[in-house]
This record gives sequence, C-alpha cells and structure tokens, in this order.
Amino acid sequence: MIVVSDTSPICYLLLIDQIEILPTLYQVIIISQAVVEELSAANSPSVVKKWIALPPDWLQIQSTSIPQALELEKLDRGEREAIFLAEQQNADLVILDDKAARRLALGRSLRIIGLLGILKDAAQSNLIDLAIVFAKLREVGFWVEPSLLERLLRDN
Repeated sequence: MIVVSDTSPICYLLLIDQIEILPTLYQVIIISQAVVEELSAANSPSVVKKWIALPPDWLQIQSTSIPQALELEKLDRGEREAIFLAEQQNADLVILDDKAARRLALGRSLRIIGLLGILKDAAQSNLIDLAIVFAKLREVGFWVEPSLLERLLRDN
C-alpha cells in the first residue's frame, strides 16, 4: 500500500505518543521534503524535531517539484507537495487534515484519510482506546467539533 502524509497528522501522532500506529496500519509512509522542513521548523515541538532528525526506517522522504497549478496555490507547501506526491506515486491513500486540501485531493480523485480516520481504524484494530486518545488530542490542542468526536466514539 502506498501512503503519503502531510505534516499535521504526523505531528499530532507524535505529540500523543501514537506515531507507531502509522507503520502498524500502513507499513510505509512517504513524505515530501516540504513536510520534513515543516516538522523540523524552529517552532515545531521538540519531540517532533527530534523524531524527524532521526526518521524511522518506515518513513520514506521523497523530493518532488510541483508544476504551477492555481488551485494548489491556496494550500501551504506541505499540503501541495503531499497531494502532488500522492499523484506521482499513484498512492492508495493520502493523509490530510486541512479541509481545503482534502477537497482538492478528492477533486483530483485521490483517496484521503485524516487523523481521526486513522485513529478510528486503529481503535477498530484494537491498537488504541479511542476515548483516551481523543482526550490526549484535546490536551495537545487538536480542535475538532465535539459532536464529531462523540459520533466517532459512539460508532466505534
């Protein structure tokens, strides 16, 4: 399975100490150089910067150049490169949380999942307790509509 990720899902999984969900569910994750730069930026949390400085074997970093595409210009560089890399790699899945990025990816016929979808899949595979992980996400500043979290917990 070819899976490409943007920055924020990786960042939040690191902040809640659940990054190993990714290789467990998907084996290998591909990120672009822009995502590496965002994860290692000066304002990134120290746990994130330490992790990306010595990336695990299951993380593949690939360079890509993005052609001019007006609809992609609205996104940040990491999101643009994730979408374009997913297209180049003919990815089975691209991990995105940003609403505009998700909309554009869907419009480009990419299959998407977000952090909450990953966590739901992990819970269904008995890898995590969804209620505990959602509480940790709130503690680190992840905002999502409370009714969505309630629905995901109810459906799990």
